[in-house]
Amino acid sequence: MQSVLSGGIESYVSVSGVFYKVHQFTSTGTLSVSPSAFLGSVEYLVVAGGGGGGNGVNLFWGPGGGGAGGMLESTQSLTAGTSYTVTVGGGGASNTSGSDSVFGSITATGGGRGGGTNAAANGGSGGGANATPSANTVGTGVSGQGFAGGSNTQGSPYRAGGGGGASAVGTNGASQATSGNGGAGLASSITGTSVTYAGGGGGGASVSAGAGTGGTGGGGAGSGSGVGTAGTTNTGGGGGGGYEGTSSAGGAGGSGIVIIRYPIG
Repeated sequence: MQSVLSGGIESYVSVSGVFYKVHQFTSTGTLSVSPSAFLGSVEYLVVAGGGGGGNGVNLFWGPGGGGAGGMLESTQSLTAGTSYTVTVGGGGASNTSGSDSVFGSITATGGGRGGGTNAAANGGSGGGANATPSANTVGTGVSGQGFAGGSNTQGSPYRAGGGGGASAVGTNGASQATSGNGGAGLASSITGTSVTYAGGGGGGASVSAGAGTGGTGGGGAGSGSGVGTAGTTNTGGGGGGGYEGTSSAGGAGGSGIVIIRYPIG
């Protein structure tokens, strides 16, 4: 099959004797299909922006980790002579959900924010609950895209939950120990190399408990003293929750990514 697509960062890779052209979008752009194209289908990976970690709410109660951006990987037919807008979702700021990534009719949902001043939000993967005793709200994930965030620990002292990831729920906070870890992401080899995307952010710490770690796939760690760690750029990782108290922000979610490939010989 000859090269009939253009757009994004273009590269070539050989996998098991098959030569592929790869189009990688790390920011919004256009994928153009040649008028003479004859394509059975292309493979795609679409990852949305991760949710931001929750901001500090009150003393002794850590914020929840941000949920990872939704992750979708499959095949799609394209129409000859058509240009497709590719939207790469941005990661959410502290206490803010991530933005959707879109390729044609395919939409991956932005990750839900971690619980902070506002309750944890639903998203591609859901945000983790903050540790406020009266607000144990967990963000849910979108089926086929990601998983829910973790809940807080019901019992003093309360611990925040980690954000959900593409392959696992966020960990619940552990009483007297640590806030929850972010859920694990999911590996893709669409570029020819295995890369893990869409890990959840870890829950933030308080004076008497440690922070949660970020999930594999770009999830940011929760903070043990200040601002949560940001999710990794172009992975859709959730941001880590901030430290307890009203002055500590959650880490921003990582931006998403869109990758398309097809065989050319």
